[in-house]
Amino acid sequence: MVARREITDEQWAVLESLFPSPKGRGRPPMDMRLTVEGIAWRFRTGAPWRDVPERFGNLNSIYQRFSEWSADGTWATLLATVQTRAAARDEVEWTVSVDSTITRVHQHGATLPRHTGGWVELQEIPSFAVQIPSRLITRSVVRGAV
Repeated sequence: MVARREITDEQWAVLESLFPSPKGRGRPPMDMRLTVEGIAWRFRTGAPWRDVPERFGNLNSIYQRFSEWSADGTWATLLATVQTRAAARDEVEWTVSVDSTITRVHQHGATLPRHTGGWVELQEIPSFAVQIPSRLITRSVVRGAV
């Protein structure tokens, strides 16, 4: 039976040297590739950490390694290095697509007034519809100040 890999041999050849070497104390280190594949599996599937298959090793160890690498900047360094190498070979395409149906407003930004700008919107409202008697404006200001 052929083992299913999350990361190909070619990809691992590039990535292997970018991860920090294991510390020489305590238990023998886990297989680095299996750890990285477990992390890749977790983010590829979107599953919670507790659902990482046992074939990748102890899920707590995988999470600990991920957490350490996040804290010490290993992932940022890895991303920057891989992007630099890909850009040198002209393999990077910086096209971004944002689907606004899933873009959420922060809870504090939901009640802010909307400024649509643009002169088209201003031209659509007849000028007589915008006129408010001055007595109403002064009363609302007084009420708002209290």
